[in-house]
Amino acid sequence: MVEIREVRTKAERRKFVDYVNVLYKDVPQFIPAMYADDLDDWDPKKNPAFEYCEAKSFLAYRDGKIVGRIGAILSHRSNEKWHTNRMRFSQVDFIDDPEVSAALFKAVEDYAREKGCDAVHGPLGFTDLDREGMLVEGFDRKSMFITYYNHPYYIDHLERLGYHKDVDWVEYLIEIPYDEHTCTRLDKLAERVMKFSDLHIIEVKSRRDYQPLIEKVFMLVNEAYAHLYGTVLLNDAQIKRYAKKFIPLINPELACFVADAQDNLVAFGVSAPSMADALKKSNGRLFPLGWIGVLKALRVNDTLDLFLIAVTPEYRNKAVNAILMNHVLKGAQGMGIKYAETGPQLETNEKIQHQWNFFNTTQHKRRRCFVKELNVEWGMGNGE
Repeated sequence: MVEIREVRTKAERRKFVDYVNVLYKDVPQFIPAMYADDLDDWDPKKNPAFEYCEAKSFLAYRDGKIVGRIGAILSHRSNEKWHTNRMRFSQVDFIDDPEVSAALFKAVEDYAREKGCDAVHGPLGFTDLDREGMLVEGFDRKSMFITYYNHPYYIDHLERLGYHKDVDWVEYLIEIPYDEHTCTRLDKLAERVMKFSDLHIIEVKSRRDYQPLIEKVFMLVNEAYAHLYGTVLLNDAQIKRYAKKFIPLINPELACFVADAQDNLVAFGVSAPSMADALKKSNGRLFPLGWIGVLKALRVNDTLDLFLIAVTPEYRNKAVNAILMNHVLKGAQGMGIKYAETGPQLETNEKIQHQWNFFNTTQHKRRRCFVKELNVEWGMGNGE
């Protein structure tokens, strides 16, 4: 028999966050998120998203042993923006047992009905900068710490429970070019775009120089990402939280900020050497000794993680991405990096995918947001 318990204490929250490390301890492709960040996500005192979200998390037990977990997030701001009435599910993991998955999703669906929701969708986080999408292709590929990894059987469980595709994201593995033809071509294009559009790269020599850019960067994120699935505007407290999380990871050689003649930020791209192996070794914990492996990974690596890229709508069709890619490419070459890996990109976002046409790429992963309409008979339409 499966017992579902709502997570209420700090001790239970730690078990909730750590369960994924137990479930995937022998899976080499699984990469944990940062343990402390996941803990803070579910703490209303530390996560500013609780200003407009309600949330619960649950653990599934059998014979006193944890066999699954799931989170539920009601984002009032998202529902208001997108004119929906949905509950999100998040951080779902479970053993290959239909009784376990059914009990977990029943807990979320019951909570959704209690709150008057008419659908459940996910996996999604509190914001678009949190992990989202269940892996449906690429199970043999190493994950990133900013994305989920899950067993293939999850898909069958969700479909059996009446969930179906809402949207998909795709991810690319990019070969870093070192040949003169490709590099010269990109360099000349970047120079032409800067000259024609009267743009320039903001000089950043150290992490201290990021401070004046933080507000501008996230204002651009709010503007550039506004039309993408499930996004909501980040508030000031959230901006400070994400800045604190990502700035220590960023090498100035691997980030680019582009401004117009009036010094208005019009585009940026940020990346960092992959921390996957370091976080795998430490189970996502930076302390007491995990930070040593992370620092080493940031200095010596063969893979680059591409975190964020954004361009203002005004400059979206003016090849400004060439400036960003050219700058980051030179930094990656200087470190001897061989590959770059993108985060999830909506499969319908052709503009962002076309920017990789300069390179040899492999679309090596796909992840999905599932949805289920509540209080309707499955098979009578999806309610869209």
